[in-house]
Amino acid sequence: MEEKNTGLRFYRWKDEVIAAGLLLAFAFFVNREIRIAGLFMDDLYLWSCFGEQSFAEFVFPLGSTRFRFLYYLAAYLELAFVGSHVTWFVPINILLNGAIAYTIFRFGRRLSGNTILGFACGFLYLLSRMSCYQIAQVYGLMESLALWAAIGILYCLYQFINEPGRQYRYYGLACGLYFAVCFIHERYMVLLPLLFLALLFKKEKKVWNWLLPLALFGAVQLIRFFTIGTVSPAGTGGTDVADTVSLSSVLHFMTQQVLYLMGINTGEAYLSGCAWQDTPRYVKLLTAGADLALLFLTAAFVIRLFLDKRGRRTYLKNSLLFVGFIGGCILCSSVTIRVELRWVYVSMTGCWLYLAYMCGVIVKKTQKEEEQSSSSFAPVYSRALACIGTVLVYAALMIPAESFYRGCYSNLYFWNSQQQYNSLADETYGKYGDAVFGKTIYILGNSYGVTDFYADTFFKVFDPARKAEGTEVRFVDSIRDFGQVTENMLVLREDPEFHGYQDVTELVREMKCEAVYGYYGDGWMDESARIRVMAGSTGRIQLQFYYPGVLTGKEVCAISVNGEPAQQLAVENSTVQTEIAVAPYSIAQLDFENNFYYKDALEQRGEKRFSMILEITAD
Repeated sequence: MEEKNTGLRFYRWKDEVIAAGLLLAFAFFVNREIRIAGLFMDDLYLWSCFGEQSFAEFVFPLGSTRFRFLYYLAAYLELAFVGSHVTWFVPINILLNGAIAYTIFRFGRRLSGNTILGFACGFLYLLSRMSCYQIAQVYGLMESLALWAAIGILYCLYQFINEPGRQYRYYGLACGLYFAVCFIHERYMVLLPLLFLALLFKKEKKVWNWLLPLALFGAVQLIRFFTIGTVSPAGTGGTDVADTVSLSSVLHFMTQQVLYLMGINTGEAYLSGCAWQDTPRYVKLLTAGADLALLFLTAAFVIRLFLDKRGRRTYLKNSLLFVGFIGGCILCSSVTIRVELRWVYVSMTGCWLYLAYMCGVIVKKTQKEEEQSSSSFAPVYSRALACIGTVLVYAALMIPAESFYRGCYSNLYFWNSQQQYNSLADETYGKYGDAVFGKTIYILGNSYGVTDFYADTFFKVFDPARKAEGTEVRFVDSIRDFGQVTENMLVLREDPEFHGYQDVTELVREMKCEAVYGYYGDGWMDESARIRVMAGSTGRIQLQFYYPGVLTGKEVCAISVNGEPAQQLAVENSTVQTEIAVAPYSIAQLDFENNFYYKDALEQRGEKRFSMILEITAD
């Protein structure tokens, strides 16, 4: 008997591991093109606060516009773990999203009584275009944790309502998660009525259990008041909800979100990726087909609701719980100045779970089927196949639709900026590593609007010491605005077509100082050399020569400018300097003929031998 139980446990956990592994693999596959190589906007500001503030100041930001100490605690731990490895943020976000998908799989299976339908819930969650912010931004951790906690509240209340007896552990856990989610993201304070709804359905008589949600809500408001000075939630883009909310805007944004749940992008392209009017016809047809599949299941559920008098009360109570959850999440995302995809994600997840619940109800045996147990298997089996088939049809239709919308991420307001900073990181730290520290980075143009804060802070992220000492970013209009390209300089140009940057250091170096022959990147010059040099605004080209050996006093360097003899420079000291005057910003051809060479040289690169080292400056 013990061996049999062990075998059952093994097969049960084997299925769990397979499901979790498949969901995690799909999470990495569907997000394979998303990456974070450099930080900007809120992510960079969060990182700078992490580096400049103490643990207490970072986690408990008194006087700020928001008090999310549980999120800030998680962010502190993540930032401490990641350190200067910026590229780790996306894999961490994907792992977290995979864990949430596994939670949804188990919840969906519990609701539907079917592993395939539960897996479909987790799959659809990962497939959704709504995940863009959660994966592609460091702040996505906040959205993921809040969503996870909100789904946890829904699960615990569902268990509390439907498990026999007084399941106060689920109710207590739901209350604890509610308190927690208010300090991950204050938006979810709106879920408070669900706690009372569950007590109402359970016909709870203990006054303490009715007072507990009120006490928690009051505690949340008191903490918010004493830490940020207000109980009014902060809005988007520096606004305050109390200043911007109106009935008309709330109804408009709620309608938008309901349409989002139906696969219809009603928002502008910079918020939705692609507005519905710009969506290709084939995507609209796919979406319509998917909505018909949902309508079919909804109709079947409604019919079951009317026909099954015995289970009707339970079905209605659970439906009110799901609809209340979805409606609350829609409402709390409609009180600010716009609707973003990330805010629809949690209500979308609630819809998939409700879909799983409806399938579970449709498949259940009716009272008549239970009375005729010998013949009840066939219709139940048929309904289960119909539900599974319909959900799979829905998923099959949404895969190309969601794939199309994922291909429109570049239209989102933050996406191209992230690509630009990814490119800036790739062309600098990604290419040169720690050698980038201490360099002056010249960027031709600033149409991307890089602020002083970004320029001063961006490269500190890659330095384990968080300083990037000596690293400086300068924006210039033209290569004329700086002199010769030295070893402690990088030159980049914007590439707006691909929302990135190009490293043009070597190209500009060649333009500024082209070694025709006899001159090398480390400054060594042969007995004969020719160089083309771009002059600066003054037209003065400074030449500094260094000879590392012993001089005899007969060493002479003959210098010609544009083919005309200019100087006979006597090299009487190990270091000598001279200056050539040409037209401003002109390209001057300099020829050098030296009557000496460096006898201790260990190599020879050209036809002639090394003579001395030349450093050129043309400001």
